[in-house]
Amino acid sequence: MIFSWQPDQERQTIIKEVKILVVDDDIAIKNFTVNALTYCVNREVISFGDGLSAWRYIENGGQADMIISDVDMPKMNGFELLEKVRKNQANTVFILMSGHAENEGRAMASNADAFLAKPFAINDLFNIVQTYIVS
Repeated sequence: MIFSWQPDQERQTIIKEVKILVVDDDIAIKNFTVNALTYCVNREVISFGDGLSAWRYIENGGQADMIISDVDMPKMNGFELLEKVRKNQANTVFILMSGHAENEGRAMASNADAFLAKPFAINDLFNIVQTYIVS
């Protein structure tokens, strides 16, 4: 199930060269998400197994148009990553995902653009990407 808040009007523009970061310590979910976005949505996708690795990529100049991050991860959780990204790349679309429904309210309060509840269907993933990145 997907919970999405109304995207800002300025984010409803076409982004031709989209780079998406997928951050999840669950290898199966990470690989499923990366493969779906790479082969079905035809986007550049980079994956990380924890929030700290993703943050180091961004901190060293790496760019992302969208970040899809799990909440519960070692080293740096999704909420911590979201906070750091908002300070560094405020316009990056940030989607939190979790198997714990109680994280949905916290995601909204933390200024995430959307929340993706695990387990999710491939159509949920496609719909959320399409909501924020018009192709």
